[in-house]
Amino acid sequence: MENSSINVNFEPVENEKDQEAVIEAVLFTIGGAVELRQLAAAIGQDKETAKRAVERLAKRYREETRGMEIKQLEDSYQMCTRSEYYENLIRVAAAPKKQVLSDVVLETLSIIAYRQPVTKVIAVKLGNSLFLMGLAWVVSGLVGFLLGVLAGVFQGRLPDKIIKGYSLVIASTPSFWLALLLLIIFGVWMKILPIGLSVPIGVEVSGVTFLDRVRHAILPAVTLSITGISNITLHTREKMIDIMESDYILFAKARGEKTGSIIFHHGIRNVLLPAMTLQFASVSEIIGGSVLVEQVFSYPGLGQAAVAAGTGSDVPLLMGITLITAAIVFLGNFLANVLYGVVDPRIRKGGLGL
Repeated sequence: MENSSINVNFEPVENEKDQEAVIEAVLFTIGGAVELRQLAAAIGQDKETAKRAVERLAKRYREETRGMEIKQLEDSYQMCTRSEYYENLIRVAAAPKKQVLSDVVLETLSIIAYRQPVTKVIAVKLGNSLFLMGLAWVVSGLVGFLLGVLAGVFQGRLPDKIIKGYSLVIASTPSFWLALLLLIIFGVWMKILPIGLSVPIGVEVSGVTFLDRVRHAILPAVTLSITGISNITLHTREKMIDIMESDYILFAKARGEKTGSIIFHHGIRNVLLPAMTLQFASVSEIIGGSVLVEQVFSYPGLGQAAVAAGTGSDVPLLMGITLITAAIVFLGNFLANVLYGVVDPRIRKGGLGL
């Protein structure tokens, strides 16, 4: 690859004071040794003129007893600290420092990856992610629960084999691979759904409708739903099999109850509690899956922001996202504990000490 240079046309610096100022700025900014030809190019003069300017600047530094001095290293010059001040620098470097950051500094530190305060970034990204993850969470929970109940009722038969096979295949499929597959099929080949982003390209925010947002969230939400369904289906299936083989189900059959009545009054009511536990526990899995899915679909949510913060060493933003996601997972587990008493009266009575 050939090296390309940028030619900038500017007037040569004729005034001696200006020449010294330019050379001083170059040496200070570079920090290391700068060749004489580079200094000459900086002021637009020949090497001899540049050398005289550097020597005048170095002489002025010595006469004014500056803390810095200019040293010559063969055909180069470097600005460095005067040797008599080394001990003072060591005192400053060795002194213990207590880091005290003001609100202004903290906000400045937070403006790295997105050049915005952490709270503003998270507020925007969280809204997109909650819409996406909420849709995927509801769909995966309902579909997974129904498939699990169906597979448990028809244990060993064709519906059970199909559902179990599907769940095992999806459970072993990486979410990003599934996302790429759906993107190629529905976004590239069939062209019936957008390939990414959360809004149409080239449309102002005021012109984006709710249907536009839903349409752009379909593929990411379907990907998260498909990967989340398998886990809920398999666990619900195992629990439903245990319930269908229990004594009270056998007694219900002996009483002549129909299969639909047995499933609704005895099966679903007893499998609902563990299914609810799985459903709220899947919040953490959906959050983890959203990181990869949002990257594939370029969906501007917390997952994509977390990747940008990690690759950009944006520690404040990464910590903020971690706290928010941890709070969401905690809220999910807390709601599950609260709803236990609603679903099962025995837990509610035990909690009241009755």
